[in-house]
Amino acid sequence: MDAIAQTQEVAQVAATTVNKYSDLALAYTSEYGLKLLGALLIFIIGKWVIKRVTKVISTFMHKANVDETLLEFASSLIYFLLLLMVIMASLNALGVNTTSFIAVLGAASLAVGLALKDALSNIGAAVLIIVFRPFGIGDTIDAAGATGKVIKISLFSTTITPADNRAIIIPNSAIISGNITNYSSQTQRRVDHTFGIGYGDDLKLAKETLMEIVMADARVLLEPAPFVAVSELAENSVNFTVRSWVKTDDYWDVYFDITEKVKLTFDERGISIPYPQIDVHQK
Repeated sequence: MDAIAQTQEVAQVAATTVNKYSDLALAYTSEYGLKLLGALLIFIIGKWVIKRVTKVISTFMHKANVDETLLEFASSLIYFLLLLMVIMASLNALGVNTTSFIAVLGAASLAVGLALKDALSNIGAAVLIIVFRPFGIGDTIDAAGATGKVIKISLFSTTITPADNRAIIIPNSAIISGNITNYSSQTQRRVDHTFGIGYGDDLKLAKETLMEIVMADARVLLEPAPFVAVSELAENSVNFTVRSWVKTDDYWDVYFDITEKVKLTFDERGISIPYPQIDVHQK
């Protein structure tokens, strides 16, 4: 009988315990079930929206010819930030106090920002280059003391190649902080030459010769019209300024060809190109 009584007592205690925790579980479910469901819905819908937004932004940046490395980074950064916002919203829906979490996250971000100040400034400069587009891939620029064609825009630097085919890597912050000259932004460029002749040479013949050489080059545009004029009476020469407009892609070819043609034609027509001379008088 004692064994039966003890068994019944244990069974009763077990049943009471089960009922107690069942009631607690039911109460918890009824209280937090809707909150949990709402949080899950916020998270699922939020992720779906984030993917669509990120895809649209990536498509826009791809059409803008943004460097692939930079495009991937920007897409990942946007996705992470939006996902963090969705997670915070989901936690708020559950009733979790996120104030302290935000404070810790802010302090950590500040510490990381101070430690990576230079790197972050380069990333920020890369964003400015994307948004304002002072230059793009394939443009010839002069920035941070270097001149060359842009071949790559990455997170931290921009790579350009000068005429001798070297690779010059410039931090993005150095580019943004200084003047940028984009030689490819316009379809036309002006070619400027300065040629000197001797004081004893025929000035009118020299002027006609220069205009003839410029007009004979088919790459020189008629509008704006070429310009030739005496610009300076220097110590050793009478200097002419010659200006002609060409397509941007033809700039250097025209510059070098006209320079060579002037020398050859001046030689043929007996027009001298003087150089500095020093007269030494011996007593």
